[in-house]
Amino acid sequence: MDGVMIMTPIPPRPPAPPVSKHNVTSIDVARLAEVSQSAVSRTFTPGASVAPDTRARVLEAARKLGYRPNAIASTLSSRRSRMIAVVLSNMQNQFYPVVVETLSQRLQKDGYHVLLFITETEDADELLLELMRYQVDGIVMASTHLSSGLAQQIADARIPVVMFNRTSSKGSISTVSSDNFGGGRAVAYFLAAGGHQRVAYLAGAEDSSTNQDRESGLCAGLAERGLRVFARAVGNYEFERAAHATRELFGGLVASADRPDALFVASDHMAFAAIDTLRALGLRVPEDVSLVGFDDVPQAAWGAYSLTTIAQNAVSMIEATVGMLLQQLADDAVTRDHVVVPIRLVSRTSARLPSS
Repeated sequence: MDGVMIMTPIPPRPPAPPVSKHNVTSIDVARLAEVSQSAVSRTFTPGASVAPDTRARVLEAARKLGYRPNAIASTLSSRRSRMIAVVLSNMQNQFYPVVVETLSQRLQKDGYHVLLFITETEDADELLLELMRYQVDGIVMASTHLSSGLAQQIADARIPVVMFNRTSSKGSISTVSSDNFGGGRAVAYFLAAGGHQRVAYLAGAEDSSTNQDRESGLCAGLAERGLRVFARAVGNYEFERAAHATRELFGGLVASADRPDALFVASDHMAFAAIDTLRALGLRVPEDVSLVGFDDVPQAAWGAYSLTTIAQNAVSMIEATVGMLLQQLADDAVTRDHVVVPIRLVSRTSARLPSS
């Protein structure tokens, strides 16, 4: 028919297929929550500012859609892995499992996670060269050493490093430690006040700063009381080595009046071995030998040991460590800070108490 247009009906647009949970993006979450995409990004960025109502709407939308933030994409865009490497060489010492757990929980509050590296040697250079390939944001070194050359390489790469429970002569490295010298001196005062005249020392690793400072403090404190270290052996922070060292100190002198009447042990882990060995030799703790450890690990309070010891404030040490790392990351600068955390002596029944 002339002049007549025949209109073909337009079929209705089919509904959009449901978003697959495997393909959900932040745009989908923003659309459902009726917020901007940047609001979604801030919601899933630890420490970012976002209104409580907005956060609630985003989280609810994300729950409905099954959305999970893309950690890899976030890393690429921010150039941050949000991973902190923790390097240890001695997990036998009960102090360090507590530290790793507490440190991990503390870092998670700020959106970071821990990569744990365990090396069989206290010289961490070779391992650190390997772990730098993981592009970690920061490094915590506990019970390990770092050469001056690698320390400078890490500083040049602008990777924050904190030595935990260690001091360092390398100027480019930040450190957090307890007052190890003060702890050794406090033990000397305590044992001298208890009337002990023959104080022995069971050393940890000879080249570790913690051992050196604890022994220096003991020697200084005894000297102030007119005494000196009566005998010495090395346990290297190891249980079996500590047991052997205790037998060296006491094995041939069990019935002698010339044996040590007190023993300061550089760590609780070794102190437990020393107590077991003294008892096996037939010596009573503290009647025959007073014994003092260092760390105040949870097992120190167990009735079988009831160990008098120097308590390290692990929480304060961890707070200082995390604070250093996060500040350096925020400033994008490697700094050299040194924090010494106070200690306290915890008196239990493994050592004779002062008379007054």
